[in-house]
Amino acid sequence: MDIEQATVDDVDDVVDCWVDLADDQQQHGSRLEAASNRKPATDTVARHIVMGGVLVARDELILGFVMFHTDEGTYSQRETTGEIVNLYVRPSVRNCGIGSELLAAAEAELASEGVETVTLDVLADNEAAQRFYEEHGYEPHRIELAKRIETNTHDEG
Repeated sequence: MDIEQATVDDVDDVVDCWVDLADDQQQHGSRLEAASNRKPATDTVARHIVMGGVLVARDELILGFVMFHTDEGTYSQRETTGEIVNLYVRPSVRNCGIGSELLAAAEAELASEGVETVTLDVLADNEAAQRFYEEHGYEPHRIELAKRIETNTHDEG
């Protein structure tokens, strides 16, 4: 297995993995739709590939991917920050070290770009992902809170 930069020829395979990831995350409370977001996911994956921000674990097929970028937001920050946007390993090859290798490779790429801190989001209900990232030195930094708003869905004529 090799960890390497994704190419534009990999877009469809990486997007297939992204759809699987989005679908899997629904069991942890994600509000993100999977298959219906294929087009915007394709655009995002392609843009990240062109910018050098997608690495794949490849045997004969893509076993997993990591998508990342340097945070160049609107606001000035005290240190250069990178973000891991997505990390996915196919279920059939999980717990074989592929996720760890992808994460380390993305961190190395970000470090080479001058990044001092790497951030990522994990769903609060996804305890396995939280453990994985904590084992790799990540600590809670920010908490997103959500509230369902009850709305009146019938028409008051």
